[in-house]
Amino acid sequence: MKKIELSLFCLILALNIQAQTGNQPLLLKDIVEKKYASEEIFEVQQGTDGVYYTVLSSDGKAILRYACKNGRLTDTLFHVDKVRETKLERIDGYSIDNRGFRILVWNEKEPVYRRSWRANVYDYDVRRNFLKPLSDTKGKIMIPTFSPDGRMVAFVRNNNIWLKKLDYDTESQITKDGEFGKILNGIADWVYEEEFAQTRLMSWSSDSRFLAFLKSDETDVPAFTLQMFDGSLYPGVFSYKYPKAGQNNSKVSCYVFNVETKDTKRMNVPLDEDGYIPRIHFTENPDQLAVMTLNRHQNNFNMYFVNPKSTVSKLVLHDESKYYIDPDQIFSITFSKDNFAYVSAKDGFAHIYFYSITGVSERQATSGNWDVTRLYGFNPETKTVYYQSAEESPLRRSIYKIDAKGNKIKLTTKTGTNQAVFSKNFQYFINYFSNTTTPLLVSIYDEKGKELAVLTDNSTIQNRLAAVRFSQKEFFTFTNEMGDLLNGWMIKPSHFTEKKQYPAVLIQYGGPNSQEVLDKYTMDWYYYLAEEGYIVVSVDGRGTGARGEEFRKCTYLQLGLLESDDQIAAAKYLGKQPFIDKNQVAIWGWSYGGFITLMSMSRGNGIFNAGIAIAPVTDWRFYDSIYTERFMRTPKENFNNYDLCSPVKIADKLQGNLLLIHGTSDDNVHYLNTLYYADALVEAEKNFEMQIYSNKNHSLLGPKTRNHLYSRIIHFLKMNGKNK
Repeated sequence: MKKIELSLFCLILALNIQAQTGNQPLLLKDIVEKKYASEEIFEVQQGTDGVYYTVLSSDGKAILRYACKNGRLTDTLFHVDKVRETKLERIDGYSIDNRGFRILVWNEKEPVYRRSWRANVYDYDVRRNFLKPLSDTKGKIMIPTFSPDGRMVAFVRNNNIWLKKLDYDTESQITKDGEFGKILNGIADWVYEEEFAQTRLMSWSSDSRFLAFLKSDETDVPAFTLQMFDGSLYPGVFSYKYPKAGQNNSKVSCYVFNVETKDTKRMNVPLDEDGYIPRIHFTENPDQLAVMTLNRHQNNFNMYFVNPKSTVSKLVLHDESKYYIDPDQIFSITFSKDNFAYVSAKDGFAHIYFYSITGVSERQATSGNWDVTRLYGFNPETKTVYYQSAEESPLRRSIYKIDAKGNKIKLTTKTGTNQAVFSKNFQYFINYFSNTTTPLLVSIYDEKGKELAVLTDNSTIQNRLAAVRFSQKEFFTFTNEMGDLLNGWMIKPSHFTEKKQYPAVLIQYGGPNSQEVLDKYTMDWYYYLAEEGYIVVSVDGRGTGARGEEFRKCTYLQLGLLESDDQIAAAKYLGKQPFIDKNQVAIWGWSYGGFITLMSMSRGNGIFNAGIAIAPVTDWRFYDSIYTERFMRTPKENFNNYDLCSPVKIADKLQGNLLLIHGTSDDNVHYLNTLYYADALVEAEKNFEMQIYSNKNHSLLGPKTRNHLYSRIIHFLKMNGKNK
């Protein structure tokens, strides 16, 4: 930890940023309408040859192919105006088969939940320049997935899996028991999608003979109903299965469909009745289906290799934790023919471990008092592994490679946040870089870390920023009452003077393994708040990421207690600064941050004069099973702490002016959280304000909605400050 403190001290010295010197005022409307948002590159996909990558044009009309070595355009693989037969105005996405002979394109994409979608999908024959609907049956489809040989596509319609054989132009139905609210085949239910970040629960074998899939039976999962206010005299309703903490989950099982025999077999995988299968994946061996399981407590992880013909399974990897297994570890597993890599925190920090394909431990590739934050993969021929880490500082990310002898090379030199997309052979990578003063810079590098070409430098955004007045973030650290060094950033008004005292607002999230204090570019609404005369501050307390397992998981079984203690400590620290009015320190948070806002205002003995809680969890009994139980276990097992960590239960202790905000169509943190908390405040005779957005989900999207939201918050802060 002393090494971390030293590196953080150096970071603070290096990142003291001066204010912008432009003359134009910073406008909230421009921020909300993304005038200062970095321009990105859409739908980047690496080719199987490692020589080319493809991009969807910004107008959605074309799929463009570029050379990895220099980023130059080499070909247009698809254009809506030039194809034969079917004409489209634009496409929303695409998938190219391994041979490059066929491309799936889709349009009129509509969301199902946060990540999942259904769309009209079309099959494009590259050699014939011919486009037609993928399926002969009407209706939008989900997760269209090429077989490795490119001759078939599996997809889901109405919870059933279908198979399209492209060579014969035939389609057949693989499952027939799919039904909304009961049986899902190949796709995730709501809670799997939300908490395991998965939408496709299918995997093809390398020889295209087998299609593995998960079947989820959510029949016994309780349903939740949202009212939809569409202008009718009577509101409509939408019901879906949502398992709350301690309630029934879907029962999952693994099946394999044999393309040749058309048989479907259930795989014999050891699994508790209430256990999870977050991931299935065929290895390069078509007789090895990796099935990855978690117990309901999520502290016991097993990976089995299952033979799709015999259905027999063999345990090849086991990992357990006194806390919980982070799902990112499961999705980090990368396979080659002879071995696989896995990121584990078993030595206290997240590091890369190699195992033989039979599960025998081979070596630990990385080590040190820092976390690997992403495993990109490895080259089995050179035995070199490529990864992202927080080795320099928890506030930064860099890209590295390391060989079997431990020779490590840093591939990125720019200081800030680097993220990579590697070519299939790891000879090139596209790097996405930004820091507090630099909007997104996208470049191509070779495997030695040499920059070959700049794809976009966002110079337009740089010029816009140079024209307006605002102050950059200043990084700082302070020590809480337990002696923990905490990281923070601060934004001062551009007209800041040491002779004046300013009101302050803490902007925080604080959820497990999250980070708000990072050296990366953002231009969010709180920059405008600073220009309105506020000191804006963010502090990552205990439980946040990139500082080792103990720091990250110390909030286990007691969500909200240590996190709110650290926000209270931050408020005390701010109150000691000569340029901050200690009687005007407010706190703001969204989702988990809204929960921490309420906990902090109820446990802070009046240190916060005001608070804004957007879409807050107000009792963990109201939230979903996978997320809540990962950190709190079930209400039955951890009853006392569920009460201690519930804003509803301590509503009578709330101090300060409160604004509650929620969308009525929030399928994630349900509106009832705010309603039940409001009832508790009424019972406690506490005054508060509410702002409700009808038919809006957890994200409260839309420029007009966001402009109203932030304007409402700023008005609330001003009305509850000394200078109202």
